[in-house]
Amino acid sequence: MEKNFSQWKKQCLNKLDLSLKGSVDQDIAHIVSLLNSCDEFFTTSSCSGRITIIDTVPDSAGVQKQNCAWLFVSHTKCTPDDLMASLDKSAGDAVLKFEPFVLHVQCRRLEDAQLMHSVAVESGFRNSGLTVGKTGKIITAVRCTHGLEVPLTLKGELLVSRQYIDFLSQLANTKMEENFRRIDRFYQNLQSSLASRSLHRHEPPQAQEPEVSPHSQAAAEGDSGDLETRSVYRRRRKQRQQTDGCHGDSGGSTSLSELDDCLDLFA
Repeated sequence: MEKNFSQWKKQCLNKLDLSLKGSVDQDIAHIVSLLNSCDEFFTTSSCSGRITIIDTVPDSAGVQKQNCAWLFVSHTKCTPDDLMASLDKSAGDAVLKFEPFVLHVQCRRLEDAQLMHSVAVESGFRNSGLTVGKTGKIITAVRCTHGLEVPLTLKGELLVSRQYIDFLSQLANTKMEENFRRIDRFYQNLQSSLASRSLHRHEPPQAQEPEVSPHSQAAAEGDSGDLETRSVYRRRRKQRQQTDGCHGDSGGSTSLSELDDCLDLFA
């Protein structure tokens, strides 16, 4: 699996970008670069977020991607005049969309995918998830439901007023601003999580105090009891030696007072 991941990463990073733009969006280039520089990740697709107006042919609902015209595309804010100029070119059913940041990351191990998913959710991308394919590919999708989709024309005819276009432009720009804030949080949280994991991997293992088995503890307590018993025995033996000295003298006779002193010692 490790070998397969390295091959997949090499193939993905070396192939041509077949997206409409043909390159990574500037606002997320630093995120893509950071992930691709890590041994555990590489990006498979991405978009920083965009505001679009797409014109579709009414009779081609099943193949809209093949029969649609991109009237307007912006990865930044838009103006009402931009939208109105694009709608003037509509010949079918035009729809305005705001699509937030999306990122697909292939991960080496499941624990790497879990880290990526945690970072995404903490950054506000709560619709993120991960999948494991039959070939072992582990993909984390970073995404949210912070989108917008509004039909504006029908068969080339504008369905809304200029005032409503002004409102949609302001709404789409507000969503774009929030989208950029979430991207910034994602990048900061990703940096922090990767640095923390790297630090933990290089920490030396902490020395642990050896555990004392119940048998060793009981033996130690038994030894302590034996020491106390021997100490008491020595005191009693000393007392007896002192008493024996009082019992006899060099003349072999014992007075009554001496006998009372000896009896007091044994009391």
